[in-house]
Amino acid sequence: MKPSLIFSQYVWLVNTLRRYGRLMLEELNDKWIRDEVAEGNPLSRSTFNRHKDAVLDMFGILIECDARDGYRYYIDNPEVLDDDSMERWMLNSLTVGAVLADSQSIHDRILLESVPAGEEYLQTLIKAIKSSNKVELDYARFGHSGYSVDVAPYALKLWHQRWYLLASNGKYMITYALDRMRGVRILEEAFKFPKDFSPAAFFSEYYGVLTDSSIPLQHVRFRTYGNTTNYVRTLPFHHSQKEIETTDDYSEFTIDIRPTFDFVAALGSSGEGLEVMEPSALRDEVMEWHKLAFERYK
Repeated sequence: MKPSLIFSQYVWLVNTLRRYGRLMLEELNDKWIRDEVAEGNPLSRSTFNRHKDAVLDMFGILIECDARDGYRYYIDNPEVLDDDSMERWMLNSLTVGAVLADSQSIHDRILLESVPAGEEYLQTLIKAIKSSNKVELDYARFGHSGYSVDVAPYALKLWHQRWYLLASNGKYMITYALDRMRGVRILEEAFKFPKDFSPAAFFSEYYGVLTDSSIPLQHVRFRTYGNTTNYVRTLPFHHSQKEIETTDDYSEFTIDIRPTFDFVAALGSSGEGLEVMEPSALRDEVMEWHKLAFERYK
């Protein structure tokens, strides 16, 4: 069987249990046949057990059986599929891939976003991260000439369709965009990844990939109006976002964050649908952002 077909069966199994909660093997088999997962062939216990083990190896998802509940199967650790986890991203990607693979007859009616260059370096960087070897980057920032640098690769982050490498140069943590890399070579020199360092915690106080520890952590309060409220609710700016007030005219949210330039730009991009209330310095900064945009159009 083709690997893509096997992966689609793994995805079906996980998504079915996520959707229905607890199912006996007979119930799973009925849905398996109905959805024509294996061209109408039944789901045998041996196949189910193999797929269950593969799902654990690939996604870290543990499918258990509750004998006290009629031998129903369920996902025992749903927290693995939190929004920002790699497992959730992998599952979503494979789910979309399986759906698109079955949609070739209407391929010209499914429009996708283009992905910037740089993905060809992913495998090399992941290999270096796993082996704890430094890498040499040939790098060119926008508007600057290229240069080479040796760094210790700590982590990879996907943000707004671009891959970024979080690395240490021995003194500072620096983020490099993969689409601005011109070459990546793994060096023989090894590095030791700090046991107390968490890439997720490092980025947790920021909006995206721009980081600046000199900017203090601030309690941001802003209001949204009209349809902007629904967009902000369904796609929060930050994991700390909370909706603290809802009225007929506006909704009010708070975020605890270090407001770097990309966060200011994100707030400003909402236009008249968003108003920063505090802190006053951030309110003035977003106001200045709008003034400059207005002057440009004048």
